[in-house]
Amino acid sequence: MSTTHTDDSPDVDPRRWLALVVIAVAQLMVVLDASIVNIALPSAQHALGISDANRQWVVTAYALAFGGLLLLGGRVADFIGRKRAFIIGLVGFGVASAVGGFAQTQGELFGARALQGAFAALMAPAALSLITVTFSEPKERAKAFGVYGGISGGGAALGLILGGVLTEYASWRWTLLVNTPIAIGTAVAAAALVRESRAAGKAKYDFPGVVTSTLGLVALVYGFTKANESGWSATSTISLLSAAVVLLAAFVVIERNTAEPLLPPRVFTERIRAGAFLVSLLLGLALFGMFLFLVYYMQGTLHYSAVKSGLAFLPFSVGIVFGAGVASGLLPRIGPRPLMVGGTAMAAIGMALFTQISVNGNYLSTVLPAEIVMSLGMGLAFVALSSTALVGVDEHDAGVASALVNTTQQVGGSLGTALLNTIAATATATYVSAHAGQHAEGLVHGYTVAFSWGLGALVLASVLSLVLVTKQRPEGETEGEETSFERAEELVLV
Repeated sequence: MSTTHTDDSPDVDPRRWLALVVIAVAQLMVVLDASIVNIALPSAQHALGISDANRQWVVTAYALAFGGLLLLGGRVADFIGRKRAFIIGLVGFGVASAVGGFAQTQGELFGARALQGAFAALMAPAALSLITVTFSEPKERAKAFGVYGGISGGGAALGLILGGVLTEYASWRWTLLVNTPIAIGTAVAAAALVRESRAAGKAKYDFPGVVTSTLGLVALVYGFTKANESGWSATSTISLLSAAVVLLAAFVVIERNTAEPLLPPRVFTERIRAGAFLVSLLLGLALFGMFLFLVYYMQGTLHYSAVKSGLAFLPFSVGIVFGAGVASGLLPRIGPRPLMVGGTAMAAIGMALFTQISVNGNYLSTVLPAEIVMSLGMGLAFVALSSTALVGVDEHDAGVASALVNTTQQVGGSLGTALLNTIAATATATYVSAHAGQHAEGLVHGYTVAFSWGLGALVLASVLSLVLVTKQRPEGETEGEETSFERAEELVLV
């Protein structure tokens, strides 16, 4: 989509590297927010009296809003101005973080997390677009995306450590409050250093699509939560799940009949690309679920402090970064299929190892090997499926197709967290009722049952990768041409 600069400055922005620092700080904040809150979750649950059934909303409220609104956020940023959207996103994210940090009830915390996700959905695509329009020279653009990618990959590890330190030595509230001064300061810097750009043409938004898709996903997650509280056959559970089906079906109908759909159905018509989206959804389901239950296992069963549990997750972050680096080198030579099949299979083996945890388990013998194997596999698969999202896609759909990788991961993660939390809680309750006095064993049993379902999702992802991702390169591309995989480098990091 073409862009027009709103000022009269030259095409080469003399302050572009300072602008990149501002954009990188914003991206770091978004990435940090996911992992930093995970480590603080047990403390927040205890402080606010959040039930086991509802604890997943701390994760899913953010992921649902972020994933559900990401496509709209990118389109809004294009038309109102990417700099303006970036600054609005930063300020809103900072305010929402403050609301969450000062929350006195679980409802306030869940609402603040949803607001964070909504503003992140505006900020993240604006940041990526700003890099694209700020750096027009290919080598400089590659360096800029390298910085952005490094922040995206390494930020999660920093969040695990920072979350542990803040939770243990200050309060879980500071894992949210720390965002506020950073966001406001970054917004002020962006106003001075970042150039405005916007898309040409008249703004058109698919609000019916946004409403039906978002409400449908919320109803689905809430239905899973109600199943935990009241049972799968309860009227409230059935009503919510039925409403979810109706709303999501309405979304499909709307997208097929509107002139400017939020999610163009044509994006899913290519088999390889559709396979990448399905695999991304399943990886998000498994990954989010693994983090949730492993945090509780480390802090509740192994009695790790918040700092120690954060450090215990570091090998996972390192493994993903290393696996992604290996995949980036192999992708142009061997194509996506071996990486996606091999990566998802490795991740499944790692998840299978997680099912072996026990009350008297040992980190070095059980958890660490599982982390290493699963993270390496995830790193291999993420790079391959991200690039594959652009195989055969039309130029004007490239942004949507790439953003869908992030969207499907977030949506899969939110749905998976809610579903696996319900499965784990049900398994724990059943175990404890059958084995009186063995509450600790019941909790771990619930975690292993959830890991088993996550294992099933990863096995399915591996099968889909094998069956659907059949071509090594898109048709019509030769060794001398720029491939879809290479063009994807600018977009896969949304």
